[in-house]
Amino acid sequence: MELIQNTPDLSAYLAADEVIDHQHPVVRETAARLASEVADSYDYARAAFEYVRDAIPHSADAGDPRVTWRASDVIALRTGICYAKSHALAALLRAEDIPTALCYQRLRDDGSGHCVHGLVAVRLDGSWHRQDPRGNKPGVDARFSLDGERLAFPVDPESNEVDYPVLYAEPHPVVVQALRTAPDRQYLWKTLPTTL
Repeated sequence: MELIQNTPDLSAYLAADEVIDHQHPVVRETAARLASEVADSYDYARAAFEYVRDAIPHSADAGDPRVTWRASDVIALRTGICYAKSHALAALLRAEDIPTALCYQRLRDDGSGHCVHGLVAVRLDGSWHRQDPRGNKPGVDARFSLDGERLAFPVDPESNEVDYPVLYAEPHPVVVQALRTAPDRQYLWKTLPTTL
């Protein structure tokens, strides 16, 4: 699949905003700590990915009812669903000047419908590489990789699942709206976007 930037301006994938608030002290402190433990930007990208994947539990896996959406809150509260964890990883990567995009899949949900799943793409070696910091569990084994994707969920086109090719500089508005308006995860589960 060919990944498509939604803007040709690469600096847009380094920007901070209300959601990807990489200038927030908690993001800066976490990024500085991770950066101090590695040799280069490749190792940093892997360390940031593994930190978000492993140290911030997916709220559904942990049974956490809180809904986070801002990167700094995800890191401070150590909880979030796939979108929120992607926002945190994007902020940590952008804090160290690594261009990072938000991207999405449309997957079957636990019932008979579909929902949008969030992940990121990181730009290293002049190419975009999708990464999924969702968090591993039985049946899910996402890994950081610049040599072929190791995502949490491969899509099944026969089930009307889709890999959206667009790389967004900002989180998609339907994702942000769902997160910001949900009082808890139980409500969020009923209002997850089904398509972009």
